[in-house]
Amino acid sequence: MSPNAEVINFPAAHPQRVLILSWEYPPVLVGGLGRHVHALATALAAAGHQVTVVTRHAEGVPVEAYVDGVHVLRAPEDPVGFPLATPSLLAWTMAFNHTLTRTALRATRNQRYDVIHAHDWLVAHTAINLADHLDIPLVTTIHATEAGRHQGWLPDEMNRTIHSVEHWLSHASHRVITCSSYMRDQVAALFGLAAGQLDVVPNGVDDRAWSAQPRAVAAARKRFAGAGPLIGFAGRLVYEKGVQHLVRAVPRLRERHPELRVVIAGDGPYRSELQDQARGLGLDRSVRFAGFMTERQLPALLAATDATVVPSLYEPFGMVALEAAAAGAPLAVAATGGLAEIVEAGVTGVTFPHSDPDALAGAVDSLLGDEVFARRVARRARTMVSERYGWASIAARTAAVYASAAGRTRSGGATAGGVSPRIVVPEGNLLALGGAAC
Repeated sequence: MSPNAEVINFPAAHPQRVLILSWEYPPVLVGGLGRHVHALATALAAAGHQVTVVTRHAEGVPVEAYVDGVHVLRAPEDPVGFPLATPSLLAWTMAFNHTLTRTALRATRNQRYDVIHAHDWLVAHTAINLADHLDIPLVTTIHATEAGRHQGWLPDEMNRTIHSVEHWLSHASHRVITCSSYMRDQVAALFGLAAGQLDVVPNGVDDRAWSAQPRAVAAARKRFAGAGPLIGFAGRLVYEKGVQHLVRAVPRLRERHPELRVVIAGDGPYRSELQDQARGLGLDRSVRFAGFMTERQLPALLAATDATVVPSLYEPFGMVALEAAAAGAPLAVAATGGLAEIVEAGVTGVTFPHSDPDALAGAVDSLLGDEVFARRVARRARTMVSERYGWASIAARTAAVYASAAGRTRSGGATAGGVSPRIVVPEGNLLALGGAAC
């Protein structure tokens, strides 16, 4: 953990009735949000809270079930207009919120809830309508921001609209949770929120789930490694994850480690471009794109690596760093965003400036060239994960935020029944400008 990271001891909260809204929940898993919400919901239920999750329906899954102590309601798609005759994400989101609202209202017919917990902008309309209609405190977790994903820019109308919805949701919430101090500062600047309205609660990890059996680790090593070291990456293949800089670093690493292999686990819209980049550098033999891996497969791969690299340009938290640390992999991460708060250079891993392939190669080489050092930082990182990021602790901190939301006013703008101020998004780089105006 970074020596500058903030440690907050939250008081224990009484059992609460919690209504969670999320567009992802198992078996619907697109990114890390669905896994986060599932782990949080089950940890809250295990701690004695009454938890209902309202989410998307998936084919072959019941619309209502009790799973791991959590009451799960899945909103079926509207019978008319699905699939929509447009690829627009905004159109889909509006249609999804109609059915999500109806399903959530069904959950409230015979049950009074103490708090609504919304996860990201995709459930904003349902969350705000329910909070106003039922007069229930609203807590929102902002997992990432649209401006942050684009390094401060909003390239087109869709991005500007998403940013505006994030602004609206943040100001309609009684408390806003972010996963790192970095994200707290970004959200405060982008949306003009007061620091006292924001709570930092990091993501958690089940370290037992990421501890692979030795036989599985050996099989992964045999499958992906050659005679030299094995470097790993896991994540969605999009520009901001920085995989292009890892690929560019491989030629330099091969100068010292000719038999080096790199395995890239994950999929996404940037995959074909990354594959073209690797071929153009003559790395067909060294870099392997393994595609999407399940939570059963990934721990063994990470544990088999001599270094796992997280080269993100933008990373609100850096969940994969915790997961790799729990698996026992030595970490080399970009010193950006939440990653800088997780990994302390030279203690729980090594760091490098983002978007710098030469620095990335040097950091990875410091692990490959000193096995004793690599194993020492890996052990310390694994201990850090179990001590600071267990889900029971994260659930307790989240429940304390729920309790603090009771009796608080909204952060700004209109209250129920009022008129919200118009949100004006300035031109240019919002992070450089210090946020948006309203």
